[in-house]
Amino acid sequence: MRLSCLQENLARGLSTVQRAVNTRTTLPITQNVLISTDQSQLKLSATNLEIAITTWIGAQVEEEGSITIPARLLTEFVASLPSERIDIESTAQPKGLALHCASFEAHINGTDAEDFPPIPNVDSGVVGKIDPKVLRDAITHVAFAAATEDSRPVLTGVKVEITGDDFTFAAADGFRLAVYKGKLAEAMPEEINFIIPSKAMQEVSRAIASQEELVEFTVTPNKSQALFKLNNVEIVSQLIQGTFPNYSQLIPQSYGTRAVVGLDDFLRATRTASIFAKDGSGIVRLQMSGGDNGSTGRLRISSRAEELGDNQGEISAQVEGDDSKIAFNAKYLSEVLDVLGSGEVALETTSPSSPGVLKLVNNDDYIHVVMPMFVQW
Repeated sequence: MRLSCLQENLARGLSTVQRAVNTRTTLPITQNVLISTDQSQLKLSATNLEIAITTWIGAQVEEEGSITIPARLLTEFVASLPSERIDIESTAQPKGLALHCASFEAHINGTDAEDFPPIPNVDSGVVGKIDPKVLRDAITHVAFAAATEDSRPVLTGVKVEITGDDFTFAAADGFRLAVYKGKLAEAMPEEINFIIPSKAMQEVSRAIASQEELVEFTVTPNKSQALFKLNNVEIVSQLIQGTFPNYSQLIPQSYGTRAVVGLDDFLRATRTASIFAKDGSGIVRLQMSGGDNGSTGRLRISSRAEELGDNQGEISAQVEGDDSKIAFNAKYLSEVLDVLGSGEVALETTSPSSPGVLKLVNNDDYIHVVMPMFVQW
């Protein structure tokens, strides 16, 4: 293999696939990146056996070939080089790559491409198309609510349900539930639902940061893998097998108290309370009270650390129903307020021991349910 390419293009390509490189593994070769030539382009691939990322970059290819190279070493070396042309050539003894850029050069040992795990080839299945901004918003609103521990694998994923051009994303970790509804760019020929790892969805979100063209995704007939085609990037993920909880049963259908507040004010007060909550079991207390004689209601946000101190803040609120109080995990409350964007947010509760609901006013696309924390008032 012999080729040349620009340093900035190679650095960007390596940064893209680096996120699929295994950092801890019993299969050392998955810590490598597969480098090959493909139709006069340089092709980079990496996999951790759950997700595979492939990207193509422009190159002047003089001789075809392929090899695998330690990903971290190659990425760090290329990132340190000046923005010049890099000449790359494979070597037989020892097997590896020789790289030359301006006054810098290096030789990195590698292994045969045949030893690299095969990158899944998703060439059949149900195909859908979605606007990249819509997909990114959906992922942003739900992926953070998925579980990070593998004790219940289905909860580490995002449940995807598609009917026609309507889609629903849902994620839950046992303490909170996020549900987002949106539209595909065009209707799909059949109903489909599957569970995809939230980590894979987050990688897709990162990869489409600046994309404007529609994202094409394919789900295999046996629902074992999903492929996302982006600009010069393909991401293939294994799908999670199992039964996702019936999340619609977890969404309260009524409320006893509803407080509508400005999102910016709510988020600022929550972040302030979180400072004290760090040393107070992460608890933030919320108290809603209506105004007297038609005056504006209030939402009080407070926290305390037994040995350090306490704090409280008040913001104006339109309160409907009885006075109410509830306590949440500060991290969970901050994370959902962070993704809501801007405008007014509604907090709906029924009792201190029942789940609370957060959603934007006049927007039914997203709903977030948080389990309360039990505290001494």
